[in-house]
Amino acid sequence: MAVWLRSGVAVTATCVLTSCTGWQSSLNAQAAQSAEIKRILLIFFAISTVIWIGVMLVLLFGLIRRKAIREQPLELHEAFERHAGSVILIAGIATTITVLALSVVSYGAQRTVFANDPGAVTVKVTGHQWWWEVQYQADSPHLSFATANEIRVPVGQPMTIELESADVIHSFWVPSLTGKMDLVTGQQNTVQFTATNPGIYRGQCAEFCGVQHAHMAFTVTALAPDDYRRWRDHQNQSAPSPSDPLSIRGEQLFRGRGCGLCHTVRGTLAGGQLGPDLTHVASRETIAAGTLPRNTGNLAAWIADPQHIKPGNLMPKMSLPSDELIAIVHYLEQLQ
Repeated sequence: MAVWLRSGVAVTATCVLTSCTGWQSSLNAQAAQSAEIKRILLIFFAISTVIWIGVMLVLLFGLIRRKAIREQPLELHEAFERHAGSVILIAGIATTITVLALSVVSYGAQRTVFANDPGAVTVKVTGHQWWWEVQYQADSPHLSFATANEIRVPVGQPMTIELESADVIHSFWVPSLTGKMDLVTGQQNTVQFTATNPGIYRGQCAEFCGVQHAHMAFTVTALAPDDYRRWRDHQNQSAPSPSDPLSIRGEQLFRGRGCGLCHTVRGTLAGGQLGPDLTHVASRETIAAGTLPRNTGNLAAWIADPQHIKPGNLMPKMSLPSDELIAIVHYLEQLQ
């Protein structure tokens, strides 16, 4: 009875889980590639369900079937053996046909999942412990720029994501848009997708990469083409110059306290390459690779003691007086 109860719970849970959706779900397909992956998933699930039900019915039949007591239990019955052999042969052939059919379906889906459109927009994503460096590349260097942890893409435009790692193996995964692809040190992998609807879709590192692996998230925001062009034009611009006394002092402290040794703010003397580019940090929705919503309190807490929020990350604790912390936070909040 316990076995049947557990099986019933497992089946019910599976049915419930397949109805899950949201901004990080393979069933919330918002790109041609993820739609194909969803189709394959449902086909495999349906066939597996039919096979599982068939096996359970055969098992049930075997459990409840009453057999006559034989005088010679070890005596062979040729008719029964021939019948059993036929059943096994048919089952083996059916299994082979099913596996081959699923392989053909899976292989056919690769034409869509691994499509390579030469006219795609190229974005280079580099995985770090534990954040994502995002570089928008263009033919002219002055049109290229970098951001972090948030990717913007135009709806209906193929996107090629070039993937590299700066340290260990990571894995790029946005289930609503595409499948998983590893980031390997010294090797460039690529993944391509075409977002079909505007929206915000959550991504996650899908390869264990250290103690903060779970806090290595990112978002992909699909924008209408005109909105994307406006966003990209704005991102190409240098950081705005501080205009009020508190912002001016914050910018001076940002460089004086060593923040500019790790972070870049384009248009200023801050040109560090170890940490995320902060040129337009105030336009982002989160900080610390999706760990915290970006607001004044969280930004101040992160600068004051990042090790408390995300232990093991490479940003050191900043021992700043409260007035200096306020000034730096105020400056960063002007970097729209």
